[in-house]
Amino acid sequence: MKKGFLSFFLLTFFISCSYIIESKPILKQSELEKMILGRLDAEYVGTDNCLKKCHEKGNEHAKIADYFKKSVHAEQIDRNTYLPLVNCESCHGPGSIAVENIKEVNGKKQCDFESLINIKKLPAEAKNLICMKCHNSASVPNLALWRGSTHDLAGVACIDCHKLHQSPLQKVTHDEQINLCLSCHKKLISEIMSLSHHPLKEKKIVCTDCHNPHGSMTDRLLKKTTIRETCVSCHTEKGGPYVFEHADLMEDCTNCHVPHGSINDNLLTLRQPMLCLRCHEGHHSFRSTALSSTNKVKFYNRCTDCHLSIHGTDKPSGRTTTLPKNQGRMLR
Repeated sequence: MKKGFLSFFLLTFFISCSYIIESKPILKQSELEKMILGRLDAEYVGTDNCLKKCHEKGNEHAKIADYFKKSVHAEQIDRNTYLPLVNCESCHGPGSIAVENIKEVNGKKQCDFESLINIKKLPAEAKNLICMKCHNSASVPNLALWRGSTHDLAGVACIDCHKLHQSPLQKVTHDEQINLCLSCHKKLISEIMSLSHHPLKEKKIVCTDCHNPHGSMTDRLLKKTTIRETCVSCHTEKGGPYVFEHADLMEDCTNCHVPHGSINDNLLTLRQPMLCLRCHEGHHSFRSTALSSTNKVKFYNRCTDCHLSIHGTDKPSGRTTTLPKNQGRMLR
C-alpha cells in the first residue's frame, strides 16, 4: 500500500514539474493592451496616422504632439527598422478605432478617444505597469527599489510626478520640484518656512539632493546609507574624523538638528543651553551661599560661547576635575 502511494506521489510530482518547466509563449504586449482596452478588434496604426487624422497642425492637441517629438521618448529608435520604439500607442493602446470614427466638434476634428486606454481612470498600479514595461529595473537602475517603496505602497503613480504632455522635458525641473513634493508632504511646509531652514524655498537645494523618490534601502528614502552620511555629503567640515568626537553627533545629526527647518537657530531641535543640558546635566553649576548647600544653580548661557567645536576637535583641553587627562572638551 505504501509503495503504491509513493509511486503515485512521485508520478504526480514529475508530471507537475514537467508542466511547470514546459515552454509556454507569453502574450505579446500588444495583445495585453487590447485586453485592457476591451476591444480585441482594434489594431495599431502608428503615430503618423494618428497625427495625420487628428493631431494636425492648428489642432488643440498639436502642441502635445510637438512636445512628444522633442522628448526623449521619441528619440528611442529601433536599430533594425529605424522606427521609433515608443509612440502614442505605446501608452494609449491601439488607435485604429479612434481614427476611424473621427468627427467634428465645434468645427474641430476629434477622434474617438473613448476607444483608447483611459489612463486617468486606471488605478495607480495599472498606470505604473504601462511605464514599467519599458522603464524596468534592468533598463533603469534607479527603479530597482521601487516595488514596495514608500511611494509605491502609498499608491503614487508615475504620471503623478512626471507630466509627459506639458513640455518636452519628461522630468520635474528643480524649480517645480519643491511645489510638487509639498503638494503631498504638507506637514513640511511650516518647517521649510521657519526662520532657520535649509535653502529649499530659495531653490539652492532640492528634495532629491537627499531623498530618492523611487525607493531606497534606508529610512525616509535617503540616498545615503545613514543620516550622518547624508548630512556630511554637504557639511563636510562636520564629518571628521576627530581625535575627540561628540559621540551622539557622530551617530545621528537629528539628535540635535531638524533637517528641514526649525524655529531655533542652526536648525536646532531645542534652544541652548537646554539642548546641551539634556545630556550634560551636571556641568557648570555652583553652590549658592544664599541657598541650601544641597541646591545648585546653573549658568544658563549659550554653551557655544566657549565650546565652538561641538562636533569634534583634535585639541585636548588638559586635566580637569571632571574629565580624565588629555580628554578634549571642544573648546576654542
